[in-house]
Order: sequence, then C-alpha cells, then structure tokens
Amino acid sequence: MSDRQARGVDRAIQEAEARGEFKNLPGAGKPLPGLDRPLHDDWWLHQQATRDNLGLDALPPALRLSKERETLPERLDALADEGEVRAVIAELNERIRKALIGPVEGPPLRFGLIDADEAVAAWRSRR
Repeated sequence: MSDRQARGVDRAIQEAEARGEFKNLPGAGKPLPGLDRPLHDDWWLHQQATRDNLGLDALPPALRLSKERETLPERLDALADEGEVRAVIAELNERIRKALIGPVEGPPLRFGLIDADEAVAAWRSRR
C-alpha cells in the first residue's frame, strides 16, 4: 500500500468515526473471544467455519477429525453405557487410522489414535 493510499484509508476511518459509525458495534467493550486459548495451525479455518455457521461436513476430512476429537468428551458425556462409549471411540479411531495411513484432504493429522481405556476412565470420572 502506498503512502497516498494509507492516507486515504486513514482519512476515511477518521470521517466514519466522526459520523459515529463505530459506536455501538457488536462486542464493543467485551474481550476478544479465544484470547485465553492457544492458536492452532488451522485457527483461521475454525474461525471462518464458526463465523459462517458451517457444520463439520463443510470441513476437509482432516479438520473434521480434529474437531471431532476435540469435542469427543462432550459427545461421550451424552452416552449412558460404557459399551456405547467404546463403540464411538472405536468408530472414530477407525477413521483416524485410515487418515493416518492414506492421503487425506487438508492439513496432516497432528494426533494419533485415542486410548479407549483412558477415554472411558475420563468419561466415568465426569459422571
């Protein structure tokens, strides 16, 4: 951006501010969401999906697996039976295994299989 363009942008911002166009914006005076969490490599995609209200189906398979792994505790907490919990983990692990072995669309996976015994123990402790 040239100096002339930057001055034009600055002037446009000052004029809009003088007209009050920046008053009462949504979120004014509130902390930025996510400041307390570390950024992931794909932070921008998660942010875009959230902003556009896209479901998991809109994500590439690798990112979908990552999101499913991240939300697994909540999903397991909705189950009442250990057999169901293990079945959900086994199904997710099977898809993770396929993604680890073969090419998958999206960024590479940065995690491995879920330890079913650890996940069940955590599920029990949250109950």
